[in-house]
Amino acid sequence: MAKKKQKAKSPQKSPPVHQPEKAIVYVVGDSPMVEEYITLCSSHGYAVLYDLDDKGQTSPNIDSRLVRKTAKIPGNVSFALELTNIDLEKKRKNLEALDKALPVITAIASSSITVSATEQSSWIDKKSRLVGICSLPTLSNSSLIEVAPTVFSPAETIQVAQRFFKSVGKEIELVEDRVGMVFPRIICQIINEAAFALQEEIASPQDIDMAMRVGANFPLGPIEWADRLGMQHVYAVLSALHRDLGEERYRISPLLRQMALSGTWWKRM
Repeated sequence: MAKKKQKAKSPQKSPPVHQPEKAIVYVVGDSPMVEEYITLCSSHGYAVLYDLDDKGQTSPNIDSRLVRKTAKIPGNVSFALELTNIDLEKKRKNLEALDKALPVITAIASSSITVSATEQSSWIDKKSRLVGICSLPTLSNSSLIEVAPTVFSPAETIQVAQRFFKSVGKEIELVEDRVGMVFPRIICQIINEAAFALQEEIASPQDIDMAMRVGANFPLGPIEWADRLGMQHVYAVLSALHRDLGEERYRISPLLRQMALSGTWWKRM
């Protein structure tokens, strides 16, 4: 008697595994810093949404499924970064848009080297959500981030900022809420003095850099620092310091102003 052929059982499907949503960071501002923070945040597992102040700027070439460009700010953002230093009118509009779109519990870390964080908080309704940070091109590579609480910042907002920066491998140093903060104020003054020396033909750019690297044990010379930070950003910091404090020591070298406004011709000097 022939045996009945048993019907093969189809393998049971495993129940779908719930994948928790990744925390979302929204980044907006000047191109160099935005690109750096996109890379930093996405490399630590954050989903990153971003927009650029300069709409004509080419989007960063970052191959990651975690990164997407959008001007629309979603309501489920966990942390926001506003990284504009040069166009303060645009910066204000960015902060107003973030404040309007984000949940009240979402903190905003905003670059405050050319305008104090407290002044920025006066532009928005939910003032307690904002803290200032030090943001210049290449500084995101540092292991330390300067954070400036405003007069409205509760301890909870500072703790949120600390947890975020720790999650991307950074330590924070709390500093007073002053234009220029610490590192930008010092390095931009040195660059300005180097520009005066260059203008007076005391030495070539290469010799100025060599003198500071060898004589003062600087990791980079002042002209090299200016090239790395971007002369426009250096000019913006010095202009903000001179405007805020009105002191002669922040008077900008005419040559530095020319360098900031006229491109990279000075690199051929």
